[in-house]
Amino acid sequence: MDVSISITAYPSADAAAALTDLGQAADELGLHTVWATDHLIQADPMASTTDPMLEAYAVLAFLSATTRRVRLGAMVSPVTFRPPALLIKTVTSLDVLSGGRAWLGIGAGYQQDEARDMGLPLPATRERFEHLEDTIRLAAQMWRGDTAPFHGFHARLERPVSSPPPATTPRPPILVGGTGEQRTLRLVAQYADACNLFDIPDGGVTIRHKLAVLREHCAAIGRDDDIAKTVSTALGDDEPPARFAERCAVLKSYGADHVVVITRGRPFTLADLERVAAATAV
Repeated sequence: MDVSISITAYPSADAAAALTDLGQAADELGLHTVWATDHLIQADPMASTTDPMLEAYAVLAFLSATTRRVRLGAMVSPVTFRPPALLIKTVTSLDVLSGGRAWLGIGAGYQQDEARDMGLPLPATRERFEHLEDTIRLAAQMWRGDTAPFHGFHARLERPVSSPPPATTPRPPILVGGTGEQRTLRLVAQYADACNLFDIPDGGVTIRHKLAVLREHCAAIGRDDDIAKTVSTALGDDEPPARFAERCAVLKSYGADHVVVITRGRPFTLADLERVAAATAV
């Protein structure tokens, strides 16, 4: 099972040093990906909205220069917060500068308070999903070098150039976040390489059900179920590696093959990463 971390909180001082240490530890300990949550305001319900929050792609670009192996991605980018070509260009640049380690992590978005407070667009649900499909389709077109006009639901590009191309062949992998059965999981089946679910304490009922729905969407379009199933789960403050390893085994039995670890109300520490890495060896 792949194990990653998702950075959801930052220290109030020496953030650059902390991120350098965190990224290098993720490299050395063999973690799969370092994700950065894509918010402008702290969104952890156990933290304050005034707690530090750094812009995701600045963090990922910083990590691309201070790491050498670990993959890098946003968990996940609200699709309406950046014009589609700008988001695609940003991920392409990250992929080039990191030597082919970038993900496109993307979702419809949901944080109404953040959008209102920061003057960010967050249209009605149906429109957000139209923007999401536009952006995924445009990414595929730009990454295959096709400069033909693109006319989506909302995006209109007359000559979408992507130069240089991504370092990843044929393109960076795409993770679509969210669990909606009619829209989100259909888009995962149609376009994505990975989904992201949540570790809900219900004995696996929700995860198993969502993965069954995803299989149905894949079958409906004739796609093999080759999608990476990531599940986000919080590391307990004092959770020993053996206990965390047990939880990973349970998630695997539900159908997950990639665990994304977060902390609640505080930044990651190096000791947290060591506990996570020790669990993978149990």
